Amino acid sequence: MIEELKSTEIINKVGGKYKLTALIQRRLEELLEGARPLIENAKGKTQLEIVVQEILQDKIVIDPGTDNIDKLKE
Repeated sequence: MIEELKSTEIINKVGGKYKLTALIQRRLEELLEGARPLIENAKGKTQLEIVVQEILQDKIVIDPGTDNIDKLKE
């Protein structure tokens, strides 16, 4: 899981290391406050693993206009 954070795929998907860090922090905060995971098979995963998978599966992104988290709908 930590290897996924080092990959250029996830960094490029978000737009850089600092945006990735901000997105992870904001989404972790939402999960800690009771938000539901946006991925299937979240059971048994840490909250950080859930957030990383949400990013990799394009479930969440940073809204460039507000720097808030956008949850993408399928």
